[in-house]
Amino acid sequence: MRLNPASPFVEAVLDIVDAIPPGRVMTYGDVAAALGSRAARVVGQTMAQFGSDAPWWRVIRAGGHPPIGHESRALVHYRAEQTPLLPGPGPESGYRVDLSRARWRP
Repeated sequence: MRLNPASPFVEAVLDIVDAIPPGRVMTYGDVAAALGSRAARVVGQTMAQFGSDAPWWRVIRAGGHPPIGHESRALVHYRAEQTPLLPGPGPESGYRVDLSRARWRP
């Protein structure tokens, strides 16, 4: 689904993402909820289509995992911003963000 970059929802998502402080994160569902919506998937589509200029690494999956396919790039940002991280459950599973310490609510 191709979204309209000028839609109020897209603009609101990007405004919220821009407001997330360094070292903090929100899940896709958190961003949707902040807009009074349950459209977490549309938040993800918004980020995929229009989020390249926003701090995209600060929007993560509900389990604390970074955006799929961007784990290595996101890790550089997390380390630079001192985002609290947890090791994955196994040697092949990487890492995840510690949501209990890093979650931000506007």
